[in-house]
Amino acid sequence: MPSPAFALHHPSPESTPRDGDPSLPQPVDPPEGTPVSEEDYWAFYYEHENGYEWNNGILEVKPVSDVLTAWIYQWLLGLLRLYLETHHNARLTCLEFGFRLSLPNKIAIRKPDLGLVLDSNVQPLADLDRSYQGTFDLCVEALSDSKPAEIRRDTEQKHAEYQAAGVPEYYIIHHDPRWQLFYRRNASGLYEPIPCHEGILRSAVVPGFRFRLEDLTRQPSLETLIEDPVYAPFVLPAWQRDRQARVQAEQAREQAEQAQEQSEQARRRAEETVVTERQARAQAERVSEVAARARQQAEQRATSSEQRAAMAERLAEQERSEKEALLAELAKLRR
Repeated sequence: MPSPAFALHHPSPESTPRDGDPSLPQPVDPPEGTPVSEEDYWAFYYEHENGYEWNNGILEVKPVSDVLTAWIYQWLLGLLRLYLETHHNARLTCLEFGFRLSLPNKIAIRKPDLGLVLDSNVQPLADLDRSYQGTFDLCVEALSDSKPAEIRRDTEQKHAEYQAAGVPEYYIIHHDPRWQLFYRRNASGLYEPIPCHEGILRSAVVPGFRFRLEDLTRQPSLETLIEDPVYAPFVLPAWQRDRQARVQAEQAREQAEQAQEQSEQARRRAEETVVTERQARAQAERVSEVAARARQQAEQRATSSEQRAAMAERLAEQERSEKEALLAELAKLRR
């Protein structure tokens, strides 16, 4: 029968009889194993603080996982949220959000620790739903190992129920890798372990969603996920593109600054070359002037020497002439 929880508001306790007798009081905190009708479960125990599930007329209390397992649950939930921020192709439910399983041999109402409904599911998850009217595409249970019965509930009982109900993928998580179990329905409708290539689990139900099994324990940070090729395609790709654009813009700015600096250096070198050439020309001109003055002085000295030589030659010639005249005069006197 359809669940009253599928309505916007649950029926009030006064309007729903307890096993047909509204005069009977409702147990405030019934123990696990208490028999109740499905009507009473939806009316009084679905939103009870004890977190009851309902198994074919019997109340069952959802056990509590240890802290290490809770951290794994939170990390996986965060990874799925990052995936959905990118793909926007599904919606999540957590912890106290239940769904009704009408099975061949019984009816059960389960509250998976994490449920995922694809947008392509024939039964969409509405904004005001307080329970899911269809079958989840993925259920995740955080295993409690306080009692053997609690282990069997997730690994055997819910395994069989989710398989029969048609939940395509079912994950069991725990801090001990031996109890980390991941199932996918095959063509025959039976669960079989999901194969992991190189330690990476890839969902066939949630397109592109994947994670390393060891990362459930390692729980790498967001900064690490962004740089990891396993997660980078769906972990903040828009932010990665913006970061890449910022890096490229910064590189372009640095290249422009380097080009400007190189241009400035070339301009300074050209100016220095011009100054050097100007100084060289000035030095050459000074050397030329010095050489010209030296040449002029040499020429002047040479001219002065020639003049003195000519004067000496004239004096010598004059002396010869005078001497010859005297000799001629003496010769006349002797005759």
